Amino acid sequence: MYMDKSLIDRFSSKRVLVLGDVMLDWYIRGESLRENPEAPVPLLDYQSQDYAPGGAANAACNIVGLGGKAILVGVTGNDEHKFTLIKKLQVQGIESHFTDADRPTTTKMRILAQGKYVARVDFEKRAPIDQQVEDRLLHSFENLRADAIIVSDYAKGAITQRVYNGAKEFARIRGIPLFVDPKPKSKVDYAGATVIKFNHKEACEVIGAPPDNGTMIVDIGPQLVAKYGSDIVVTRADKGVSVFPRTGGMTTIDTKARQIADVSGAGDTFLAALTLASVSGATLEQAVTLANHAAGIKVGKIGAVPVTAAELMKDLRHD
Repeated sequence: MYMDKSLIDRFSSKRVLVLGDVMLDWYIRGESLRENPEAPVPLLDYQSQDYAPGGAANAACNIVGLGGKAILVGVTGNDEHKFTLIKKLQVQGIESHFTDADRPTTTKMRILAQGKYVARVDFEKRAPIDQQVEDRLLHSFENLRADAIIVSDYAKGAITQRVYNGAKEFARIRGIPLFVDPKPKSKVDYAGATVIKFNHKEACEVIGAPPDNGTMIVDIGPQLVAKYGSDIVVTRADKGVSVFPRTGGMTTIDTKARQIADVSGAGDTFLAALTLASVSGATLEQAVTLANHAAGIKVGKIGAVPVTAAELMKDLRHD
């Protein structure tokens, strides 16, 4: 499918509000040349560490990487990891509005040996935020200006039904599209979104079908459209991306073979590209095609590393 370069050029004029579960990704790297004498596990000789925005914060970073502007709203603890995250966001020019809560800043510590994952340690509290924190969170974005809103739900407690309803009302009043990256286990009803992006496992979970029972995607999509009244996009790994417009029908966009280094964060990249393309004038099918390319670039990178507009344009030309 032909993509005019001017479509990606228009990303720079778009401002996207990202609301959701913000995280800090913490990478500890080392070399493992021997076994731990205390237990049959690798013994890592420490080499370096670094940090990167994760979760909803990674979605915001991908908006910026692709040339747009991002405003990030979420919940953190009032701790050292929050301030590390803020510094990382400031470097990328991301405007952030964080509500402090009685919880740690969600942090995922990944331990790598010779560039491969050995273990992960999560610092988090997944209980839904209480009404007082909801009030502060809703107040933090009620007067912001945006061309679109992304709800990035990782089921860490920031996206409650009331917070989602506030985001939906924000979009309705301003006449802007609402894009959702859901987590079925959060039990939020995402009805009324413009586009909802599921992976295949999540799509099956929502309709109550085990992902390995042979349920056909052609049967899943219409049920999701009927449930939410939204355009539905289902990513299916090497089987491509299936698109179900609310007006009916189905289109599947193939995924070309890639060398996969790390799939973490690919969903954030996909949604960021889908949102920017949609508000820049692309059709749903064009936006999904472009987002598929962006996610394909991301899986070739280790860590939550944003995809750039230049990388995306190069990949589209090559294809």
